[in-house]
Amino acid sequence: MILAVSNIAWAPEERLAAYDLMQAAGLTGLEIAPALFFAEADDPFEPDDATASAALAEIDSRGLSLVSMQSLLFGVHGASMFGDKAARTAFEQGMHRAIDLAGKFKIPNLVFGSPVQRRIPDEMPHAEAFTQATAIFRRLGDRAALAGTMISMEPNPTAYGTNFLNTLDEVERFVARVAHPAVGLIIDLGAMHMNGTFDTVVGRVSALLPLLNHVHVSEPKLAPAPDDATALAPVLAALKAVCYSRAVSIEMKRHEGGLTTLRSRIAALVSAFGGETR
Repeated sequence: MILAVSNIAWAPEERLAAYDLMQAAGLTGLEIAPALFFAEADDPFEPDDATASAALAEIDSRGLSLVSMQSLLFGVHGASMFGDKAARTAFEQGMHRAIDLAGKFKIPNLVFGSPVQRRIPDEMPHAEAFTQATAIFRRLGDRAALAGTMISMEPNPTAYGTNFLNTLDEVERFVARVAHPAVGLIIDLGAMHMNGTFDTVVGRVSALLPLLNHVHVSEPKLAPAPDDATALAPVLAALKAVCYSRAVSIEMKRHEGGLTTLRSRIAALVSAFGGETR
C-alpha cells in the first residue's frame, strides 16, 4: 500500500515544504491536480519540458512518485457528459487530454469526479443516461489502456451537485456494467461519511478489491483528513488484509492552518496505518 497526499492540500508556493513533510513521515505517493503541479506552465495539461522536468525533479529528490491525478476537466469549458453533441464532444476531448497527460508521466490512476459535468438533465431518463455513460467510458477505457493508466470512478454525494453515481453501490454497479479493465472505482471515505455508510467500508473491502484502484482518505466537504485516526485504522487494516497495493491518499482542501494542519493530518494517517511506513 502506498501512502500519499493530494496537492490540493497546499498552495503551489508551499509545495517544497509539503514534500519535505511527506518525506519525513515516510510517505512516497503524490496525487496531483495538474494546474497546481504544473503551475508555471501556460497549459498545465501540456506542460513544457522545462516546467515538467523541474516539477518532477522536486518530488524525485524527496522519494515521491506520481500515483494519481484529479481535477481532470479543469479549464474545459462547456463540457457535459449528458449534454448536446458539442458538450459531449468537449467532455470526451477533455478526458482525452487528461488521459494523455497521465500516459506521458506514467500516472497509474485518474480520479473521475467532475460532479457538475456528469449531472443528468431533468428531462433525460436515467436509464438512457446510464447507457450513454457506459458507451463513453468504454471508449475512454480503451484510450486509458493504451496510455497505460486507469480511470477510477468516484462516488459524489448529491451535496456536490450531481445525480449520477452518488454512492459506492451505484459506482460498483456502473463499473461492473462498463466491464473494462481500465475502468475501476475509488473508495472515497468522505463520500461514505456523507452518505451515512462509513461503517460498511471494512466489510466491503474484500469484495471490492478486483475493481479497486484508489482510496481517498477524506472528510465531508474536503475538510482536514483524516479527522479520526482511530476510525481510519480498521479501514487500513482491512486493505492490508487483502493485500491492496495501490495508493491511499489524503484528499483535503488547503486549510487555514496551512502546513501545520497538513503535518497533523499526515501524522494521523501514519498513526492509523500502524506507525512505521518504510
